[in-house]
Amino acid sequence: MKNLLIPILIGLMSILYIFIIPQEPLAMKIVFKLIPMALIIIYAFRKLPASPSPALRLVIMGLFFCMLGDGFIAVSFVAGLGAFLVGHLFYLTGFLKMSQITKLRLASIIPIGLYSLLIGRQLIVSLAAEGNDTLVMPVIAYMLVISIMALSAILTGSKLAIAGSLLFVISDSILSWNMFVSDVVYSDVFIMTTYYSAQFLIASSLTSFGESAGDIVTIPDVKQQL
Repeated sequence: MKNLLIPILIGLMSILYIFIIPQEPLAMKIVFKLIPMALIIIYAFRKLPASPSPALRLVIMGLFFCMLGDGFIAVSFVAGLGAFLVGHLFYLTGFLKMSQITKLRLASIIPIGLYSLLIGRQLIVSLAAEGNDTLVMPVIAYMLVISIMALSAILTGSKLAIAGSLLFVISDSILSWNMFVSDVVYSDVFIMTTYYSAQFLIASSLTSFGESAGDIVTIPDVKQQL
């Protein structure tokens, strides 16, 4: 039961933020939005081995910058986007250090690329139509980085990391579609439910990574698996 305490708190605080906390005052809304992420970071630290590798520390940094993004995006979309972008860079760097490359995993670049192309094309068209040309390049950069992050998670072979990264992509897709293309029914619920689930799964994956024999795939290993 002790091991379930923080996950239960994460679930309860997430439900509280998503379904109960009002939109105003904004400061209170932001505080309650950050509480689940703060708990997820605490949970992630508890999942680390006694001597965590640099790769695991990078994933923790990714969680931290995403939490910053949660706060920033409530007052500035660009600032929030920037913080999340940095968070994903930490994630993908950490995941790449723990990757185990196979042909099947590499093949996932095709569906990820197609999905990003379809969503990205519609976003760019909508942004241009609304006269938001200044957001086109930041949005393209973000979509590129989050797509590579999802691919890097798949290359690790960790089911938890893969599920978390894909949920992150889904969450951001709903957010961007709702903001720039057309309204999504119950968008807030879908965005935050998938988002908190994504971060929790990524944090949970640290245990399996900590138990792995090594963090960095050597070139001979890659050739053997290919």
